[in-house]
Amino acid sequence: MKQLLSLCALALLSACSPQNSDKSESVPTPTATKSETTSAISFDEARFRSDIKTLSSDEFEGRAPTTKGEKLTLDYLSAAFKEMGLDTTYQDTYLQPVPMVSYTASEAQKISLAGISMNYRKDIVLSTRHDKGGVDIKDAPLVFVGYGVNAPEYQWNDYQDLDMKGKIAVILVNDPGFAHPESDKFNGKAMTYYGRWSYKFEEASRQGALGAIIIHDTAPASYPWAVVENSWTGAQQDLVFSQEMQDARIDVEGWITMDSAKALFKKAGFELDPLMARAADSAINLDLNQTADISFSSKAEYADSYNVVATLPGSDASQEHILFTAHWDHIGIDETKDGDNIYNGALDNASGTAGILEIARQFAAQAKQGNGLKRSLTFIATTGEEQGLLGSRYYAANPIYPIDKTVAVFNLDSTNVYGKTQDYTIVGKGQSELEAYLIEAAKGQNRTATRERNPASGGFFRSDHFSFAKLGVPAVFAGGGSVPLDEATAQYKEAMQAQMKGCYHNVCDHYRADWDLSGALQDLAVYYQAAQALANNQDWPGYYKGSEFNSLRPAKD
Repeated sequence: MKQLLSLCALALLSACSPQNSDKSESVPTPTATKSETTSAISFDEARFRSDIKTLSSDEFEGRAPTTKGEKLTLDYLSAAFKEMGLDTTYQDTYLQPVPMVSYTASEAQKISLAGISMNYRKDIVLSTRHDKGGVDIKDAPLVFVGYGVNAPEYQWNDYQDLDMKGKIAVILVNDPGFAHPESDKFNGKAMTYYGRWSYKFEEASRQGALGAIIIHDTAPASYPWAVVENSWTGAQQDLVFSQEMQDARIDVEGWITMDSAKALFKKAGFELDPLMARAADSAINLDLNQTADISFSSKAEYADSYNVVATLPGSDASQEHILFTAHWDHIGIDETKDGDNIYNGALDNASGTAGILEIARQFAAQAKQGNGLKRSLTFIATTGEEQGLLGSRYYAANPIYPIDKTVAVFNLDSTNVYGKTQDYTIVGKGQSELEAYLIEAAKGQNRTATRERNPASGGFFRSDHFSFAKLGVPAVFAGGGSVPLDEATAQYKEAMQAQMKGCYHNVCDHYRADWDLSGALQDLAVYYQAAQALANNQDWPGYYKGSEFNSLRPAKD
């Protein structure tokens, strides 16, 4: 959940205007080509645009998993892959079942922290990932555990000598490197996996905690409270786990606003700001000598969602696969909202889904002309990314093609709607040898590869490629850039960004007819050329020394 980048990639620059239609206020648009050509292929902008518009239409209802919107999306994608002539991969269908459970916490929550009554949505957002009918917690001790990190390689353990049984951890967002980028702590401004909310809940579970609450702070989180409110309320999907794994999870998890957290700490006799400074300097844990009362009902509903998986077989090394991933899901409908209540998810991620369709079409057309690839390409439109990379996590754990035969992953999560750029952003640049293929392809467009402008947002850990990186498969998330091609593009970008401000995970992320998609087509060409080069050689890229994943599949040097 993703300014991740001027990459537009996770669209955190993105934005909001109140209307929800294809019409929008006039934006100066630079001259754009109708298609982007590379080698013998030509991307069709009209078709790419049409896919985005259809997938993000009101008819698709925001594409939430296990809804009518999912059924429409699955039918649309399956029909598209069938028309291309791609192989089905799972029991003669393009659909891979992903067993999911949807947890819906009641909006009527009674929450008291240190005797302070907290208002659901306004002050705090809590949920549970257990099928027990709800949560009823009384007098649970609150413990501040700094950043909630247990990282032996950094000699850092915020849980040192703590017994968290029956207690609720209160945790800072991001990791210590964010507060002191000039130090050698963690990875400086660039977030490590220890900074991700998902890690913090996982670690609290491993520590035996009853619950965990993350203190929201816009800068280190890289998104405002509105994103938390929109993303963490309503139905929350998750994978179905074994009973043993389920029992080990914390009972309650969620977020609290900074103002409410400061009030909590003040009631406990502490000022939060100095404690935040201490937590960034060294591991810390502190009993707040206060308790929590939390009560709300919750229901669990079980249903399969689906990844859409299609393969273009290779020739000489068909058992070796290069993956393209893009999540088809978004947030769906919020029935509690008046007026426009559909989270259309045009940029995030109808655009990325349309991107893998267009890339697949071009490779399929080339194969029909006798220009096939040696290695196989597999295209995966994943479910449940917005709920914690669920579809990609499931595929990685239950691969249709073996992980040790998976050469690399190219991930699209939002595309560049701000026009062509002079540079090319690789999120988390410096991770793996796979990036060299992107750098070479970008050079062909006279573009310079750079890393994202806001590495503190932890972009490398926030989209589907990460599910494969954790298993050692070189995976990249790239596209866009921060330097517009020319002055006309710069003026257009400034106007469009103003129009789209606040639309990340909001109802105003809808299709806009005046988007300049020439930059997106430019980026599709980079991915196409990189995959083409890798698919026609015998290279197995690996992770560089210094990467968290080097030990899993090391680079040759």
